[in-house]
Amino acid sequence: MKIRVYYEDTDAGGIVYHSRYINFCERARSEEFFRRGMMPFGEERSGFVVRQIEADFLGMARLGDLLEVRTEIVEEQRSAVRLRQSIHRNGEEIFVMKILLVYVVAGRPKRIPAELLEVVRALEGTPNRSDS
Repeated sequence: MKIRVYYEDTDAGGIVYHSRYINFCERARSEEFFRRGMMPFGEERSGFVVRQIEADFLGMARLGDLLEVRTEIVEEQRSAVRLRQSIHRNGEEIFVMKILLVYVVAGRPKRIPAELLEVVRALEGTPNRSDS
């Protein structure tokens, strides 16, 4: 997914706020659900919740930059999936995040439904579709 950096994403010097990188990765994950006409969360208070994040800031982005978010599945478990998401500017990796997402129903971990797991797996092979 490609994302344009807007003024709202930056500080007074035009540099992207550190928390926005996590927002960009979240947007890329959610966009695949929306593209399929699904919500990233389901009925009965169900959906993926963040259990753990590890983030490395390797470079910086500025106002007007066009960034690309890439997603890889690192590990699949019964009720969780670990992803590696990276953000690139002009082909250079500037941010890497490892995130553990747990599927819950009414606050309790449950087996990830097949249709949701299919969407998560599609994140790896999804070509760039959006210029937000």
